[in-house]
Amino acid sequence: MGLFTRSEPKPAAPAAEPNQHSELRNAVATVRLPENVRRIAQNEIEKLERMDPSVAEYGLGINYIEFLLALPWLTSSQDNLHLAHAAEVLDQEHFGLSLVKQRVLEYLASNITCHLRRNTVLVVDDEDISRDNMAYSVGKLSCDVLTASNGQEALDILAKTHVDCIVTDLKMQKVDGLGLLERVRVEWPDTQLIIVTGYATVDNAVDALRKGAAHYLPKPLNLDILRDTVRDILDRKTQACSVSGPILCFTGPPGTGKTSIGRSVANALQRKFIRLSLAGMRDEAELRGHRRTYVGAMAGRIISELNKCGVNNPVFMLDEIDKIGQDFRGDPASVLLEILDPEQNRHFLDYYLDIPFDLSRVMFITTANMLENLPGPLRDRMETIPFSCYTLGEKRRIGLEYLAPRQVRATGYTPDDISFTSEAMDTLLHGYTRGAGLRSLNREIGGVCRKLNLQILQKERQIPLTVQPSDIHSLLGHPKYSLEAATAKPIAGVTTGLVWSENGGHIIFIETARMKGSGQLIMTGSLGDILKESAQTALSYLRSNAAQFGINEDFFESSDIHVHIPAGAISKDGPSAGMTICMALISLLTGRPARRDVALTGEFTLSGRVLPVSGLREKVLAAQQAGVRLAVLPERNRDEMMAMDEEVRNAVELLFVSNIEMAVEAVLLPKP
Repeated sequence: MGLFTRSEPKPAAPAAEPNQHSELRNAVATVRLPENVRRIAQNEIEKLERMDPSVAEYGLGINYIEFLLALPWLTSSQDNLHLAHAAEVLDQEHFGLSLVKQRVLEYLASNITCHLRRNTVLVVDDEDISRDNMAYSVGKLSCDVLTASNGQEALDILAKTHVDCIVTDLKMQKVDGLGLLERVRVEWPDTQLIIVTGYATVDNAVDALRKGAAHYLPKPLNLDILRDTVRDILDRKTQACSVSGPILCFTGPPGTGKTSIGRSVANALQRKFIRLSLAGMRDEAELRGHRRTYVGAMAGRIISELNKCGVNNPVFMLDEIDKIGQDFRGDPASVLLEILDPEQNRHFLDYYLDIPFDLSRVMFITTANMLENLPGPLRDRMETIPFSCYTLGEKRRIGLEYLAPRQVRATGYTPDDISFTSEAMDTLLHGYTRGAGLRSLNREIGGVCRKLNLQILQKERQIPLTVQPSDIHSLLGHPKYSLEAATAKPIAGVTTGLVWSENGGHIIFIETARMKGSGQLIMTGSLGDILKESAQTALSYLRSNAAQFGINEDFFESSDIHVHIPAGAISKDGPSAGMTICMALISLLTGRPARRDVALTGEFTLSGRVLPVSGLREKVLAAQQAGVRLAVLPERNRDEMMAMDEEVRNAVELLFVSNIEMAVEAVLLPKP
């Protein structure tokens, strides 16, 4: 027995199936891909052929190539370019929102105009047969085709006519192709130029591309390739025109239809619809993907959703963009700077894909409740379309014609079996729902329908039946809300204010009290810095104008003033409660009770001038729901208020004031 023993031969590594690589090559050759993507896919296949199939990277490479082939690089859906159809779809699916619909139709109209505009192509060649053949082939693209026999004729045409694309020979008399290219780059930079020549050399191609040529094609020319090249250039120009406008951002209170109208835009254009919620997203890799060097790497949500829908021009809604997060894993909002910029997203780079993907065909729409939460550069890339709250009349009609039939069908009945009267809907609106949107109304209608369904199954009720106000009370119990302002008694030192939040308009009661002390201003109610400054401004104004209002001038020396806004668990801040606080202090110090059915909104200066505020529509409608009789508004908001719908203008009586003195007699009762 020798010192060395023969070792057992190692088993051979499992060989890849010989047809697997060929299938991938056939797929790369048959699938419509950009040339750079096709070249990268072929290189990846060559790497796989040299790789041991047993290693982990082999399976990752197969998955990567299949992902490349599945992406819709050049696959688009056909848009419906009929504006009347878009208007009909928006009206059928949404009632009201006239300003929003108008802006959406303007946006769609600009896209439609760009798609319907005929492009112009100029063919330049000194050979008649070659020129005619190229013009005939390009003419099949439904574009206007002009011809010229040399570069000088082409320049004369360009001086008179707008041309989108030029197909030119390289060697010509007078002005050759490179000379034409140099002039076009300087004088008509938006015009793309394709050079075709029988003198195709590497130096010529490099020189032409360096000077700005879009493509370089050798002769003998394949007319199909020429036509496809021109089509790609014209499609890119059309798409650049249609998406040149800013990204639309729907902003407003919850439940006002921001997400659903985005879906309606997709239906109007007959595009596929993608919704991606960004609420709570903290990792930027969720949008941009992971590099393939990581275990379990995958593409980002943007590319993954496009892969699922199968087209590169869907309507892509980025929902709740104002609730995006940020931590040590990166800032997703910074990725959105590239995604939402039409000038940058043509070359969006997903880390997993590692190839620029053109997002310029995607119609991005974003939604937000509070736009102030977004970074300034991101806000600058979007055009804000505000969604205001619905009026009571709009809510009533939407409830009767849209929400109630939908909830009735959800319980298994038809609208003929269960129907609501207008009085029953008003009872729901006044006693059981609040807010700017329709979610609470929809929820209460659903509750009524479910309780009725139970009674019908228990043989307590029979169909058909009509829901009356008495049925609402018996089914839902005691009303949740009341007319707070209309039922409250006037009290000295307590006034009613109108405020706005991300959930719409609200009324608040500002209470003040005076006690012996050392001249301190006490403020409670979880108030922000702006509200505290408003109270301090109101107190200083009254101290400097005490005689004008019949107040003892030294009232503050031996007294403490306490200003309180109830609901202390809720943070409150904003620049619109100054006039309300000032009126509460005047009422307190003069002993004149303040009318509780008169609500105020507006900020003011130390000189007593009332400044304009925002959110008037929401505030006035909140005043109407609370039973307010008169709303006191800044005079500088008059034009804005008069431009609103008649139902909003007539919701409550309006009084416009330019200084504090004008509001005193309207708010305060005589001293008892």
